[in-house]
Amino acid sequence: MPTTSAAPTLSPVYTDSTLTVAGEEVVVRLYGKKPAAQLQPLVVHFHGGAFVSGDLDNGCTVASLLEAAGARVVSVGYPLSPFPQPLETGYAVLQWAYKQRTRLAGHGTQVYLAGEEAGGNLAAGVALMARDQSHPPLAGQILLSPMLDPCVGTASLRAATGTATACKWADGWLKFLGCTRDAEHPYAVPGAAQRLAGLPPSLIMVGKEDPMHDEALAYAARLEAAGLSVTRHVFSQAEQWPEALLQPGTRACPCADEVQEQFRRFFEATRCRTTQ
Repeated sequence: MPTTSAAPTLSPVYTDSTLTVAGEEVVVRLYGKKPAAQLQPLVVHFHGGAFVSGDLDNGCTVASLLEAAGARVVSVGYPLSPFPQPLETGYAVLQWAYKQRTRLAGHGTQVYLAGEEAGGNLAAGVALMARDQSHPPLAGQILLSPMLDPCVGTASLRAATGTATACKWADGWLKFLGCTRDAEHPYAVPGAAQRLAGLPPSLIMVGKEDPMHDEALAYAARLEAAGLSVTRHVFSQAEQWPEALLQPGTRACPCADEVQEQFRRFFEATRCRTTQ
């Protein structure tokens, strides 16, 4: 999402807090305020960074757009590589958010997962964990340019990297997957999971020339083949995704209105699909 002088400015309202979950301290950033008289979607969000970098500031763009679309957001300062620690921390924060859902976003609020780039992989993996544990119930998952294929050999990724001999996403996968057997674990590589039934509705968003374009849409197709509800959207104006999603700051991108509209439509379409 490149910025220009005409791009609007985001004005997120957030506070940072330290939680103790699963025996460890985790910093989370809470966006928005509990409304006085209406429900908000409650979104647990994971920033990107190719599994080896990134922090809450790098998640500001997507978290702020979710807030602007009407959500209360819990952005997770998860530990980086290797697997499975980021997933275990993410699931623990999801459980905390579910327990605190009424205080955070109102009685009867629904809970979602969201993430961009490596954070999209974590959101998808935590969704599988929640399904397998039958708790907590999720209203949906939102994946933006998700990293889902450790083979890093799709046509869209090759087109984006060109003749470069180094690939930060390949390096990130090597550090995330501590051993070769980890690549067989569905929580580490949701894109290769054999069983997808039981997952919540999905919103999958990529840029037209996004290196993650092919693997994201391949996952969308697999979810649909499993009989699940999937909304996919390809942004023609989403230049330099996913890197542009990770830029800290308060400047919105030219496609911010379109992104927010997709979020709003998804929240509306998935409202009241779960019993809280």
